[in-house]
Amino acid sequence: MDKLKKEILEKVKEYYNLVHKPAQTKEFIEGKSRVNYAGRVFDENEMIYLVESSLEFWLTYGKYSKEFEKKLAEFLGVRYALSVNSGSSANLLAFFALTSPLLKDKAIKRGDEVITVAAGFPTTVAPIVQYGAVPVFVDMELETFNIDVNKIEKAITSKTKAIMIAHTLGNPFDIEKVKEICDKYNLWLIEDNCDALGSKYKGKYTGTWGDIGTSSFYPPHHITTGEGGAVYTGNPLLKKIMLSMRDWGRDCWCESGFDNTCGHRFTQKFGKLPLGYDHKYVYSHFGFNLKITDMQAAVGVAQLDKLPEFIKKRRENWQRLYDGLKDIEEFILVKPQKHSDISWFGFLITLKDGVKFSRNDIVKYLEDNNIQTRNLFAGDMVRHPMFESLKEGIDYKVVGELKNTDKIMNDSFWIGVYPGMKSEAINYMIKK
Repeated sequence: MDKLKKEILEKVKEYYNLVHKPAQTKEFIEGKSRVNYAGRVFDENEMIYLVESSLEFWLTYGKYSKEFEKKLAEFLGVRYALSVNSGSSANLLAFFALTSPLLKDKAIKRGDEVITVAAGFPTTVAPIVQYGAVPVFVDMELETFNIDVNKIEKAITSKTKAIMIAHTLGNPFDIEKVKEICDKYNLWLIEDNCDALGSKYKGKYTGTWGDIGTSSFYPPHHITTGEGGAVYTGNPLLKKIMLSMRDWGRDCWCESGFDNTCGHRFTQKFGKLPLGYDHKYVYSHFGFNLKITDMQAAVGVAQLDKLPEFIKKRRENWQRLYDGLKDIEEFILVKPQKHSDISWFGFLITLKDGVKFSRNDIVKYLEDNNIQTRNLFAGDMVRHPMFESLKEGIDYKVVGELKNTDKIMNDSFWIGVYPGMKSEAINYMIKK
């Protein structure tokens, strides 16, 4: 068995070198080679771990999942990290954890308000609406392209319970100011860290400043497991709640395949259940099944080893683009947040007012020249069809005008800085 397994894994390495490695080292040809905004960067180790996991055929959450969570928590310097099946699920789990009755008076209830922004990815906002809470939208600023912290306090009412916002394309929002506001008004803070894994603010990783941080491991992101994500926290109660909600809402914390870890499986009393009801089937929350598979986690274990180098390469690529484009008068380029070391997800460009061409003009030109572009996700979320069934002032609120948000919707786009991007591709983008 061991001999056969070794032969299989050696063949996997051979297959990688034959099929995938040439594609990753292929010569870049200007105008013909596609410059993708993002992509997977991997070697034989990811494939070997994946195949090894498949040979074990455990399939669901298992040893690789536990190793991945441990390594991620150690990298971030947090007490707890839980893997989930996507970044969207991470945001869903992070928000719903704050609705748990175990939080008593601090629990978010239906009708409570959560401050956020409209220029971002919908899954930062979707859990708020799906639960029945009220997203309260605050405008952005056009330097770091994050929430305008000077407008947050104007959005706070007696119903405000939390702030849930992302670090835009890796650039941290003003965490110190946001934390001060959260502490002043006793608010929860969820950091959507899906585009910022590896960014630091004042020497501390983003995603670890608030109550809960979230990550996505979809292929364009800083590391990938294919589909996958994570939530992380230093709060043991929030960890307990998220573990329960991730795993069907159960009260039991036995790992898959194990029974009676607590030693009191048939001796406890819960709710109105009979004494000694099997603890494996006691449910303390209305939960989900958001677990990652062990095969996905196996890929993540190998990817985490590469993360420091990925971060370094993203910073270098971003700086080269900035140095090459900073003198173009028609552009507003994003400014790095003060006191930050940034693991950039993309390079954001915004057209100044009054230029003679539109965002769509330049994007079409770049796409016609094989340079992939992306808008800043939803642009202005409240203008999308999904909001047509919601009533402003009841189902959601807008504080002031979303003037800068609308400018981002109309005039902003971004190009890639991912670590697999060749030097020649950077030069070609600058040239075009």
